[in-house]
Amino acid sequence: MSATDEGVFRRAMGADFDRLHPQLQRRFGVGVGAGYGCIGRGVMSEVRRGPWWTLPFLMLGAARNIMFPERGRDIPFIIDNHPYVDSLGRETVTFVRTMTIRPGRRRRFDATMIYSEARGRIVDYLGTHQHLAVDLALSVTDDGGLRLTSGEQRFYEGPVAFRFPMLLSGTAHLTERFDDDKQCFVIDLEVRNRLFGLLFGYRGEFVCEFPALADAPAATKPYREEPRE
Repeated sequence: MSATDEGVFRRAMGADFDRLHPQLQRRFGVGVGAGYGCIGRGVMSEVRRGPWWTLPFLMLGAARNIMFPERGRDIPFIIDNHPYVDSLGRETVTFVRTMTIRPGRRRRFDATMIYSEARGRIVDYLGTHQHLAVDLALSVTDDGGLRLTSGEQRFYEGPVAFRFPMLLSGTAHLTERFDDDKQCFVIDLEVRNRLFGLLFGYRGEFVCEFPALADAPAATKPYREEPRE
C-alpha cells in the first residue's frame, strides 16, 4: 500500500486509526487512493463566541473564512471533505464548513489538510489563502471518537514567515464521534485563548454521504497554495 493509498489521517495516526469507530474510519478514510469523499449535512445546535471584546478578532478571521462573529442555535450546515492532489503534488483534503446563520447570511470555516513527512503529523492550513499553518495532534477517545488539538501555528505571506504567538491566537479542541443510537456523527469544537478564555465554538450533529471521487470543487479549494509547512 502506497502512502497516497493510506490517506492523510491513517498516515498521521498509524495503528490508532484502527481504534476509531468504523463510521469514523470511513469518514476520515477519505483520500485519493480510497476513491471517495465525504459530504456531511446537519444542524449546529449551538454556535457560540466569546465576550464582546473578541469581536474584532473574529471579524478579522471572517475576512479569510477563519471563524466568524455570529452566534445562534439550530443552524443548518454542510461540511465538504474532498481529497485531491494540489499543485505541489501533496495529497490534500478539504474541510469546508458552510453555515446558514440566517436567511441571506452564510459563513464559512475553510481548512485544507496535508500530511507532513517532515513534521510527522497533519498540517492544517486555515482560511482562503493558507496563510496560517497549524500542527494537529490526533488521538482516539474511549468510545472510538477522534480528538483533535491544535498546536504550533505559523504565518506565511510572501517573504514573511514567523511562528504565530499563541497569546494572540487560540487553541482548538475538537471531538467528533458517532452516535449509534441516533445513527449520526456528533461534533464539538472550542477555540480558547489561554488568557481570555473562549473565542469561538460550536456543537452539532450530521449525517454523511460518500460520493465517488471526483476533483474537488473549485469553490472548496484555497485561492493560493502555501509550499511551506
